[in-house]
Amino acid sequence: MVPANETPAQPAPGDTVSHYRILEKLGGGGMGVVYRAEDTRLGRPVALKVLSPALSRDRGAAERFVREARAASALEHPNICVIHDIGEHEGGQFIVMELLEGQSLRQRIAGRPVDADEVVDVAIQVADALDVAHAKGIVHRDVKPANIFLTRRGQAKILDFGLAKAGSGPGAAEDSQSPTEVLPEEHLTSPGHVVGTVAYMSPEQARGRALDGRSDLFSLGLVLYEMATGRPAFSGATSAVIFEAILDRAPIPPLRLNPALSPDLERIILRCLEKDPKLRYQTAADLVADLRRYKRDSDSGRSASRPVEVVATPEVAPGSDMTGPASAPAASVPSSSLVRSAARLLPTRRARWAALATVAVIAVAASVLYFRRGEALTQQDFILLTDFTNTRATRSSTAP
Repeated sequence: MVPANETPAQPAPGDTVSHYRILEKLGGGGMGVVYRAEDTRLGRPVALKVLSPALSRDRGAAERFVREARAASALEHPNICVIHDIGEHEGGQFIVMELLEGQSLRQRIAGRPVDADEVVDVAIQVADALDVAHAKGIVHRDVKPANIFLTRRGQAKILDFGLAKAGSGPGAAEDSQSPTEVLPEEHLTSPGHVVGTVAYMSPEQARGRALDGRSDLFSLGLVLYEMATGRPAFSGATSAVIFEAILDRAPIPPLRLNPALSPDLERIILRCLEKDPKLRYQTAADLVADLRRYKRDSDSGRSASRPVEVVATPEVAPGSDMTGPASAPAASVPSSSLVRSAARLLPTRRARWAALATVAVIAVAASVLYFRRGEALTQQDFILLTDFTNTRATRSSTAP
């Protein structure tokens, strides 16, 4: 701890913290300031998070800072930010993390809906990482767009386990502490006064009740809602308004805000947002399974909806005969495989039989005319045959 009359100085570019050389400031949050730095021992770039000087003498803040490092370092998952080291320098504490290049999910949304494919991809990655955390009894308690980072390669990373609670078994967690306050628009968690961010809290978290992994799934549902619609599910001018909406009001259906959204994806999001934890997904693994099924079915639907290739017949000038060595046989008909494929596209069995009958009548009539007249059919002959057979087929398909 820092002596009562001292406050650790904030590092500046060019300074060295332990064996990490500060290169530039990347940003700041409720707990500390993040710098780009170089590990002088291993020669690799890292992110250095230094506890804010104003919090250095706050025992609770220091404990939460250490908890963040321990909770994240206990989890091995590609979608959880890797913790390399933790230490103290000149009375200030710091955490060394992997350096991520990209942007936060909050920056990615920026008030606009995100493509549905990206919504599903991010949801699968984050839910899978939460499943690993919940299996170790760790509940994040602050899942929000600002705590999800998107790398330049499209990989999602969960950040900031400073408010995480570790229990004794899968999904277990300690009781939450005092309610939170309304925060600035950046939704930065205020250490020492909050246990989450108001706009992304679950109902049970807002009530100060014991939490398990289902609370994180509600918060993730709020994140997915915002990705799908470009706006938060619950908002208001004061914390009281937001709390009331979280506890008692249903969010506007995502499809009303984004008509391009799939009803199936809307169903998944709204199930995450059930106010009763028993009606939500019970585990992150269940959510991941539903998302992967949705993705599989969506991909299959796109493949099935590709346009059918149509083989066109050559045009014939009016009044000319379909003769000559370069012309196709006048009485030729589509191959049996093409006929069967076309028939399968028709809506009813009666319509399919009518189509097959039409092709058969044309073929027989064309053959008879060919042998009786001893010459190839003209375009006018084909028009008359087609009109006749279409009329008969229509009557057959509509007959009771």
